[in-house]
Amino acid sequence: MEWQPDEQGLQQVLQLLKDSQSPNTVTQRAVQQKLEQLNQFPDFNNYLIFVLTRLKTEDEPTRSLSGLILKNNVKAHYLNFPTTVADFIKQECLNNIGDPSPLIRATIGILITTISSKGELQTWPELLPQLCNLLNSEDYNTCEGSFGALQKICEDSSELLDSDALNRPLNIMIPKFLQFFKHCSPKIRSHAIACVNQFIIGRAQALMDNIDTFIESLFALAADEDSEVRKNVCRALVMLLEVRIDRLIPHMHSIIQYMLQRTQDPDENVALEACEFWLTLAEQPVCKEMLSGHLVQLTPILVNGMKYSEIDIILLKGDVEEDEAVPDSDQDIKPRFHKSRTVTLQHEGGGEEEGEDHDDDDDDDDDDDTLSDWNLRKCSAAALDVLANVFRDDLLPHLLPLLKGLLFHPDWVIKESGILVLGAIAEGCMQGMVPYLPELIPHLVQCLCDKKALVRSIACWTLSRYAHWVVSQPPDSYLKPLMTELLKRILDGNKRVQEAACSAFATLEEEACTELVPYLSFILDTLVFAFGKYQHKNLLILYDAIGTLADSVGHHLNQPEYIQKLMPPLIAKWNELKDEDKDLFPLLECLSSVATALQSGFLPYCEPVYQRCVTLVQKTLAQAMMYSQHPDQYEAPDKDFMIVALDLLSGLAEGLGAHVEQLVARSNIMTLLFQCMQDTMPEVRQSSFALLGDLTKACFLHVKPCTAEFMPILGLNLNPEFISVCNNATWAIGEISMQMGAEMQPYVGMVLPHLVEIINRPNTPKTLLENTGRQTCSMYAVQPGTCTYKKMKLIAFLVLSSRAAITIGRLGYVCPQEVAPQLQQFIRPWCTSLRNIRDNEEKDSAFRGICVMIGVNPAGVVQDFIFFCDAVASWVNPKDDLRDMFYKILHGFKDQVGEENWQQFSEQFPPLLKERLSACYGV
Repeated sequence: MEWQPDEQGLQQVLQLLKDSQSPNTVTQRAVQQKLEQLNQFPDFNNYLIFVLTRLKTEDEPTRSLSGLILKNNVKAHYLNFPTTVADFIKQECLNNIGDPSPLIRATIGILITTISSKGELQTWPELLPQLCNLLNSEDYNTCEGSFGALQKICEDSSELLDSDALNRPLNIMIPKFLQFFKHCSPKIRSHAIACVNQFIIGRAQALMDNIDTFIESLFALAADEDSEVRKNVCRALVMLLEVRIDRLIPHMHSIIQYMLQRTQDPDENVALEACEFWLTLAEQPVCKEMLSGHLVQLTPILVNGMKYSEIDIILLKGDVEEDEAVPDSDQDIKPRFHKSRTVTLQHEGGGEEEGEDHDDDDDDDDDDDTLSDWNLRKCSAAALDVLANVFRDDLLPHLLPLLKGLLFHPDWVIKESGILVLGAIAEGCMQGMVPYLPELIPHLVQCLCDKKALVRSIACWTLSRYAHWVVSQPPDSYLKPLMTELLKRILDGNKRVQEAACSAFATLEEEACTELVPYLSFILDTLVFAFGKYQHKNLLILYDAIGTLADSVGHHLNQPEYIQKLMPPLIAKWNELKDEDKDLFPLLECLSSVATALQSGFLPYCEPVYQRCVTLVQKTLAQAMMYSQHPDQYEAPDKDFMIVALDLLSGLAEGLGAHVEQLVARSNIMTLLFQCMQDTMPEVRQSSFALLGDLTKACFLHVKPCTAEFMPILGLNLNPEFISVCNNATWAIGEISMQMGAEMQPYVGMVLPHLVEIINRPNTPKTLLENTGRQTCSMYAVQPGTCTYKKMKLIAFLVLSSRAAITIGRLGYVCPQEVAPQLQQFIRPWCTSLRNIRDNEEKDSAFRGICVMIGVNPAGVVQDFIFFCDAVASWVNPKDDLRDMFYKILHGFKDQVGEENWQQFSEQFPPLLKERLSACYGV
């Protein structure tokens, strides 16, 4: 017999549903308690589905709310539902999927997909066939309700639907969905495309079998009058461009023409989907060939899309010029994620490479953070940026005529978009823009004083994109005026401008480095004054600007006058913040940079800072221990506190050097470090190994007694899957080797095989290597882009190979008898990894090691001697005794093979290498 509600119980549930819509918090709390009590009765869920599906006399919000409460119960307790209750709910859902109310249909659809996500797709075999059959219903509501439910199931369970577990229902579903592309209702057409779209990226076999029909059906809908249909067509074409470009290429001219129209669609959601097409096309090898002839049409469309809309300006309070006194609300402040410390290497032709931990966000944050939603302006700007990287200066003939009109336009909205355009093309078209910069940079500096805050803020960002060029010119020409004006903007009355100016100044600091030393007093006065002026959010960005300044000018900051300006406000903030306050993250990062730069100048402040860091690590470890033992009683700790503290301790050890020894002696940091090195979270281990390396350099007497315990852990972390952890562990092993000397011998066997494996990992294709320029789209908040991500991964891998090579060289230097026999296994990749590293102490010790190993095992280098010659030639200025070592090996080899053979051998050398070896070593 079918379940029927008790009338009194039903009235009680209805009253509860009415009460739950009350704005009164006391009533809400009472409802919550009552719900928890009623959940003890299994058939309470029958009442909820009954209200949703049968009580047509009730108002729709109450019925829908009943369904949403049931959905939450399904999420939390479904596996405990009695079979009779679960079956009743499922049957009611299917019987009422065609409810006349769109709200009720949508709620039932959500309920069905929630039940199916609890593993029920396998145990509810009639669900998919029944929903597919209901699509044939003459009743519009039934067809639409079934499609709505199917769309949600396709979104939530796309992989499962394409698996053997369900007997591959897509073989029936995909052809069925395709039939509905021609349906007379736009809502049904839209559902049908949205369902199929879920299976493009995963390349579902059933879709690939019907790919031509799918594409033809999409083309047939290209001019659909419904905006939702057009949006889904655009979305499909963008995804197909990524996974089946081969099928689109024959039609590419027509598709591009279509997308040019849709990027100007009156419905901004359609325009945004279409605009994604240009971003995706830019990552395809055929982009240049396919798009060259269309740039003349595309460029003005993208530029036009970069204007703020009226809604944007209202949301951004574009008419508010002064708001510095308005406190920030909590939602103004985005959560910060600390990036663990990664030990860096100096590469040729650029600054430090930090592998995957490069953070482009800081210098490329867009001016409209509050519009964090991806919108047409951001997408158009990102598309122009990536296309500028593809077409380089070929883009400029289409852009420059437009730019002049924009940059000097009397309407501030148009002028602002022109400044954004100029910033977006900065990286890709830099070479072609250089002739115009002497005129443009002063104009942009002038725009920093514009009466509109949104113009001032975008001018900050665009100028930061040209900072590299500014710094390459005589300082009085552009650097000094830009710096003066940016510092004024740091003290602007508008919070958005303060933020943009602070971020831009941090970029300028990175580019200018020691060029800023003559102006340090003026810079510090401004930054310190901002401490008293800034609200919460911008204060966090100010810490970053101060930390970057310290990184950029280094020891030049260690002057009593500067220390006196900078340290009191920083320490005041430090004392103000509680241990559990997340504002400690940026402050600790900042102090880490300051401590490293000030060196002995930080001594008066080091003890309380050191102690607090140790306490933070200790507290976090204790909380983690309690949580692992009693997860039901304790919350998991936020390990970022520990990571930031470890990084600041590294900064102290690096800055204070031997002065840190007494602090280490009076603390239990080595015991804590032993625990941190074994933490389950990779970022904790990464920071631990960085600290271990810094302590090894600063006060090895405290590290040495722990070596036997630490080395096996370091060996276990030589896993390139976690590149930054592996990088830091490798570095720490190298530093320990240099301190241990011959006593390192027992540990060679546990680390050398891993290091040799890392250095021999198959290299990345040359084409990717050629494209490792720093590409930045994060300013526009681009969805995690595959292309840039691959580049960062590649750079990280190259850094790791160089790091492994240095550590192998150092191990060979202190234990040549143990390492030299394996020379042949690593000499070639060793040489190629280190030829691009600048002359420095690490490279020096590594090359001494390789020379000693060649002395022990000369046969190990014979086959790859040309690579050794090339690596030697990479030295600009080796120390005299190292030069002698090179000289002896080169001449020894030449004498061994004889003059004639040497001549033949050296004929293989590229001309530059031949010339260099002859000039420096006489061979």
